[in-house]
Amino acid sequence: MPKLATAPVLGPNESPEKWMLFLHGILGSGANWRTFARQIVGAKKEASIPNPATDYGALLVDLRLHGESVDFAPPHTLATSAEDIVPAIAGKKARALLGHSFGGKVGIALAGLLAKTDNGPLDHLFVIDSTPSARPDGRGSSGVRDIVELLTELPQEFADRNAFTAWIEERGVSRPTAMWLAMNVRPGPDGVYAFRMDIPSVRTMMNDYFAQDLWSIIENPPGNMQTHIIAGGKSEVVDASDLERGRAARQCTVDVIADAGHWVHVDAPDTLRALVLSYLTGL
Repeated sequence: MPKLATAPVLGPNESPEKWMLFLHGILGSGANWRTFARQIVGAKKEASIPNPATDYGALLVDLRLHGESVDFAPPHTLATSAEDIVPAIAGKKARALLGHSFGGKVGIALAGLLAKTDNGPLDHLFVIDSTPSARPDGRGSSGVRDIVELLTELPQEFADRNAFTAWIEERGVSRPTAMWLAMNVRPGPDGVYAFRMDIPSVRTMMNDYFAQDLWSIIENPPGNMQTHIIAGGKSEVVDASDLERGRAARQCTVDVIADAGHWVHVDAPDTLRALVLSYLTGL
């Protein structure tokens, strides 16, 4: 049975007793959050104020069919994506979780699962520009959906990564996004480059993301778990009704970073880091 690929990121505490999980979005990998995770667990305390964030270790997770987590059998759903993580973190006490986009909703589902295991409830769940609501029409996420649909038309092979990047850019995708996608283009044993991701199955996962409503976990949180919904002000993923519902939920905070789009950690890393650290430290 395959096991998810994970990578630890340690701060001053090289033997942490509690861990913060980082879950990426569709077409990404755990490595997308490496720099941010390193800044969180390595954050220095200010003056004489203790910083509990440095007590954490960070664990970057490659969700099924992403990064190095390959060869997973169907069904490819939000639920199975969350279930995969439970055995992958065995021996590590997860106390916090940060999930972005698809990973944010997987994180909500995982929070419900962990509360029923020896791990127990999380202390903090950070949902970054991800809607807990069902959106069967995919409203607010047309950009990602368009890229996934485009990738279904990919040629089976390329001469190199540059050829892939050129093919993507010729079809209207920005260069930064094209270069990010090119991280999934790798040579096979025969030296031929190909996009090493099962796009039809990824599309199935994404459709299930839109089909699920997970507000019950946020509105009836396990234990003392605090949920922190953080949205990009320039993104349409988290809409006004989501923000209102989040503000009405107990043990839930809502923040909107006005100058950030969907990629909050890229557009406003300092603001996002300050928010996450403020909640982790209780300041």
